[in-house]
Amino acid sequence: MAIPDEFIQELKARSDIVDVVSSYVNLKKSGRNMLGICPFHNEKTASFNVSRENGFFYCFGCHAGGDVITFIKKIENLDYVDAIKFLAQRAGMTIPEENRNEGLSRLKNRIYEANREAARFYHKQLYTPQGQKALDYLRKRQLSEKTIIHFGLGYSPPSRFELVNYLKSKGFSGTELIAANLANESRNGKPFDRFSDRVMFPIIDLRGNVIAFGGRIMSDIKPKYLNTSDTPVFSKSHNLFALQFAKNKANGQLILVEGYMDVIALHQAGFENAIATLGTSLTQEQALIIKRYCDEVVICYDADEAGQKATARAISILRPTGLNIKVLTVPDGKDPDEYIKSHGEQGSTRFRMLLEKCGNDVEYRLQKLRMNYNTDITQQRVEFLTESAKIIASLDNSIEQDIYISSLAQGLNVEKNAIRQQVSRYNRQNTRQAAKKEQREIHNSISAINDKINTEKSYNLRAANAEEALIALLIFNPDTANTICSKTPPEKFITSFNRKVYDVIRTRVLEGKDISLTDISGEFSNDEMSQIAKILVAHPRENDSLRAAEEYLTVLDEEANKLTPEQIAQADTQTLMEQLRKMKEKKK
Repeated sequence: MAIPDEFIQELKARSDIVDVVSSYVNLKKSGRNMLGICPFHNEKTASFNVSRENGFFYCFGCHAGGDVITFIKKIENLDYVDAIKFLAQRAGMTIPEENRNEGLSRLKNRIYEANREAARFYHKQLYTPQGQKALDYLRKRQLSEKTIIHFGLGYSPPSRFELVNYLKSKGFSGTELIAANLANESRNGKPFDRFSDRVMFPIIDLRGNVIAFGGRIMSDIKPKYLNTSDTPVFSKSHNLFALQFAKNKANGQLILVEGYMDVIALHQAGFENAIATLGTSLTQEQALIIKRYCDEVVICYDADEAGQKATARAISILRPTGLNIKVLTVPDGKDPDEYIKSHGEQGSTRFRMLLEKCGNDVEYRLQKLRMNYNTDITQQRVEFLTESAKIIASLDNSIEQDIYISSLAQGLNVEKNAIRQQVSRYNRQNTRQAAKKEQREIHNSISAINDKINTEKSYNLRAANAEEALIALLIFNPDTANTICSKTPPEKFITSFNRKVYDVIRTRVLEGKDISLTDISGEFSNDEMSQIAKILVAHPRENDSLRAAEEYLTVLDEEANKLTPEQIAQADTQTLMEQLRKMKEKKK
């Protein structure tokens, strides 16, 4: 989608990166920049920097970076055009009409429209004779009419062509329905309904768009639940069921449960801060989304073995976010829906009591661990305390560590110092491992051995560093960019990625256009924009830009004349001697 450059310039002027990022991240002044906890990875020490002066962000922890458009792409899980639309709406601007219905953007709009029509279709089917059994199922689960309407629940007919035929009558093509995953494609290329004879749960994003569906079978046929696969508008790992409702009722706390029915039952019972994942285990992306809307999360998974494994995994993903984590285990192996219903009118009150009394994740882990040992037996008591020390050592807060050490010592009649020494031993071990990891990361960063964007950098380090310095120089010094670009063809660049970046910048410079990160972000992916932001961080503004540019270009000329290892292996004696002579002259 070609968006006019004039529009991008006005959008850039109205979308101050600090103001936009502050809507998601608590930023504090740090020198000339702003600093905060990165929203793209789990960290406790702030390493997320935002530069208003230069219009970009960069995280020194996970190396995410880019301009304001890249930030919105990443945090809202949008493509470039939708990120532009998001910022335009925020700024009170309208994208020029003629550009709205092209390519991927048009397809995504059509998928949204098809999903909305499908949701209406499924809901109406619930009240037809063939949908009666689905309606009876929902009423048997004690869902009120208000709840059914609120969540837009529906029914997919047993025929495999009713939805397809309905949507085709509304003007949707088979290709669009397959792209939306509302239909599958048969061997002869004919689309047919993906969902058949199921209770339907629309999945809605934070902007109110129907982006996907979950379908529950009412028989013993497998799978019990069938969900929309990832599409251009939907990613399982970046969305949560009912978050569009729960975020407004969170009041600092969200309840994470396993399934759609648990969420709906809790909302109906007054716990409108309940959410669930979408047929998959909790992901790091979902954990970071949860962090945006609350300070505390209560994990309330099933009490069976699978539920407990899922709880342990969720704890490991949520804890690094800094969220306060609690774990609620429903008595008698019931799920929240069953528990509330089993207590009739007292169901909500009884569940709230469980919610208020539930312990945090550390207490839960220690309790689960203790169930594996008979602490009346000396050896097993030793093993339990040793494993407990590992859990306590994983905590970053020394006061928190001391509280659990004291509790264990008192409960098992053991000297507090003995447990503390074991915890300290694991603390030192964890510190050594963290230091080694950091050392490896620094080495890899300097050597560029794991650079997935500029894969040629590791064996062209000198040239690549000169290229990157020149790219930063152009962006930071647009007044001298024309002089440099008019004399320097892209062919001077040795590594392909840096050549691509330079070529985009050079083209804009020679056309008399701006060259900030926002001006070029439409040409690059999120990862590539992070790489460019990293370049800008590594190469601060030069005072004498023309002199510096000449030095960088000299390096590129020298590196271009070097023989590659392959050329050396195939070169004759005369060629090698000539190369050696040139190297000696340069040293003089």
